[in-house]
Amino acid sequence: MAENIERLKDRNISTEMRESFLDYAMSVIVSRALPDVRDGMKPVHRRILYGMNDQGMTSDKPYKKSARIVGDVMGKYHPHGDSSIYEAMVRMAQDFSYRYPLVDGQGNFGSMDGDGAAAMRYTEARMSKIAMELMRDINKDTIDFVDNYDGNEREPAVLPARFPNLLVNGASGIAVGMATNIPPHNLNEVIDGVLALSHNPDITVSELMDHIHGPDFPTAGLILGRSGIRRAYETGRGSVMMRAKTIIETRPNGKETIIVTEIPYQVNKAKLVEKIAELARDKKVDGITDLRDETSLKEGVRIVIDVRRDANANVLLNNLYKLTPLQTSFGMNMLSLVDGKPKVLNLKQMVYYYLEHQKVVIRRRTAYNLKKAEDRAHLLEGLRIALDHIDEIIALIRSSETDQQAMESLQTKFSLSERQAQAIMDMRLRRLTGLERDKIEAEYQELLAYIGELKAILADEEKILDIIREELTEIKERFGDFRRTEITVGGFDHLEDEDLIPEDHIVITLSHNNYIKRLPVSTYRAQHRGGRGVQGMNTIEDDFVSQIVTTSTHDHVLFFTNKGRVYKLKGYEIPELSRQSKGIPIVNALSLEKDETISTMIAVKNLEREDAFIIFATKKGLIKRSSLSNFARINKNGKIAISFREDDELIAVRLTDGTKQLIIGTKNASLIRFEESTLRPLGRTATGVKGISLREGDEVIGLDVINSNDEHEVLIVTEKGYGKRTKESDYRISNRGGKGIKTATITEKNGKLVYISTVTGAEDLMIVTNQGVIIRLDVNDISQNGRGAQGVKLIRLTEGQHVATVAKVDKDSVEDELPDEEVIESEDGHLVGTVDTVDETEDEDIFEDSEDVETMDHLKEDE
Repeated sequence: MAENIERLKDRNISTEMRESFLDYAMSVIVSRALPDVRDGMKPVHRRILYGMNDQGMTSDKPYKKSARIVGDVMGKYHPHGDSSIYEAMVRMAQDFSYRYPLVDGQGNFGSMDGDGAAAMRYTEARMSKIAMELMRDINKDTIDFVDNYDGNEREPAVLPARFPNLLVNGASGIAVGMATNIPPHNLNEVIDGVLALSHNPDITVSELMDHIHGPDFPTAGLILGRSGIRRAYETGRGSVMMRAKTIIETRPNGKETIIVTEIPYQVNKAKLVEKIAELARDKKVDGITDLRDETSLKEGVRIVIDVRRDANANVLLNNLYKLTPLQTSFGMNMLSLVDGKPKVLNLKQMVYYYLEHQKVVIRRRTAYNLKKAEDRAHLLEGLRIALDHIDEIIALIRSSETDQQAMESLQTKFSLSERQAQAIMDMRLRRLTGLERDKIEAEYQELLAYIGELKAILADEEKILDIIREELTEIKERFGDFRRTEITVGGFDHLEDEDLIPEDHIVITLSHNNYIKRLPVSTYRAQHRGGRGVQGMNTIEDDFVSQIVTTSTHDHVLFFTNKGRVYKLKGYEIPELSRQSKGIPIVNALSLEKDETISTMIAVKNLEREDAFIIFATKKGLIKRSSLSNFARINKNGKIAISFREDDELIAVRLTDGTKQLIIGTKNASLIRFEESTLRPLGRTATGVKGISLREGDEVIGLDVINSNDEHEVLIVTEKGYGKRTKESDYRISNRGGKGIKTATITEKNGKLVYISTVTGAEDLMIVTNQGVIIRLDVNDISQNGRGAQGVKLIRLTEGQHVATVAKVDKDSVEDELPDEEVIESEDGHLVGTVDTVDETEDEDIFEDSEDVETMDHLKEDE
């Protein structure tokens, strides 16, 4: 007892825990969970294949019981339990888990529905043909062998791996504090990548991707976009979005059916079908009438989803992508062991380390073959000497008393080695014939040539690379196949919300107090000129609709503020509310700065166009042209769109193609027309140049474009509800910066201008009052008058009302005109229903053309 106490040593428990845990962690990392970069194998997989090869269970031999394989591997190499060995072997036999299975299984080895394999006593297996390429040349000293767990056997530290298995079949595993997840790839592509690196050691990852396009999953499916692939290949970490492959069929009765033919990698098909059924049952996905799994060995995967007649199959499918594993991600983490140490590798590094391993294999195999050839040549040299002195040798052997004496005499007299002397002693008499002598000489000469070739290979790395290329090309021709997984082009990194939303025409309204909302464009039906309109929104005191934009739910809406900044939303991101709702504060949708308000909204479908320009006009008459692509990327905090001088502000923004003519109008009825080409494109933050010279008290109220290919008219609307159309030919083209010419006669009756625009007659006009009343007119119902006319009454205003804003609406978005109905007013006097139209014959405000009105000299001036 005393002796045992003396052997005890004090030990700090934290130190003991730290060291013991690190030892355990490194054991798991190196000896269990992570693959070797050279052969792509974890120890258990390597031991299974080596055990099968050692037992002769090759691809050309009969199947053997799986239990026999597991027992032999467990007893000799892998003492971690039979279940871990069998499960690893089962996975290597599943064609939906491995891109190129390494085990050829017979019996039930599981299914995509998550069914487990039959017990090992029922199944049989052998190595697959391609697995033989991992073992090829293993007995030619190509790799190192190490002791097994008890030192009674020897096992390979790595396999020769004559094809890049780590990338081809991938790997996954969880160690202590780290994990690996490498997807499978197409054999042809990976070999092409290795060949490319062998020809060009300075090849970049991007250039390698011309050969290795991306993961190629055994279950096929789709990969959305290349950005995730590129990130993973360049850094070793990334995520790719996988999606099932589907087709939508229309039956003779008009109903649609969604058919899923391929599912993402590692998705449990049975649970996928169960999830879809659950969503349909809980009404989280509306429109599914029936769901069937018609998968069979002959047809492959086939999941049938019947769609209700009134449902949109594409929208339903997009919802299923979002809510089920029909779309899921694969997180790539390319961690593997390099010289026994875990390391995250990019694509080039993985290919590089494999190529270096093959150089070692070929070099060691060549050295092995050289040694064998030199040994054989050494023996043949002894036999040649014997044949040249056969009589002397026979006499020497006959005179010797023992074999040992004869060998020593041969070595001494003829300068032979022990092995040569032994070969002569063992030589049969038939070798003394002339024919046998010729054979020995021919073999010797062939060996000398072969030895020369082997030495040349060892002396020249390029020859080693040529051998690697030749053998990889042979494997590619034998086992290569077409890519299964399709990589879609279009930069899909995730499912956009708009994919779940049908594309509809909408009206977006913004109030004076910056409340925003959207409504279907059909909310506003067309009325006759002079009507009283319908209530577009219930406004709070002193608030009214100030801006209207018609667009699509999928288009971009650019918001330009009074401070010259620009913000961006998609149409569907603006909440859809009722017609009477006032909307939500714009600050809830945009990150506006203090005292910043929206001055202009425009809708754009494609922000990447290089042939499109944004035209800006400010209240003080400045104008700027800037490329639309400058606004393609706008973050949540917005961007500077234009810089100002003094107390100027942005009035209007228009989209052009660079070939238009521009008009600028002021509230005191001056208008200037000039060529857009006179404006050179300026940077996003530039201030601009003079567009119109303003007189005292005047300010710009509108900007628009004229397409020379169309017949345009200039439309004006005044604050008291009057308006007119005037031929654009009445406005001459002048130089930018002039004072403009008269476009209307301003009186107490019609008021100053609030809106100026160009029209073709294919539009409707939406007029909004300060009390939120909206009327929609056909532009053709507005009279055409001369440049100096006052105009006609467009909307009947009550006391205290005035026109706040006007917007054009595409006529093709208008509902069929409905019968006129009676006005319904609430107690507070706001309009809440549809209205009668005013009898057009009682409009006494139609003026004759006023061409004879005196034109002031200062309105003729052009700068």
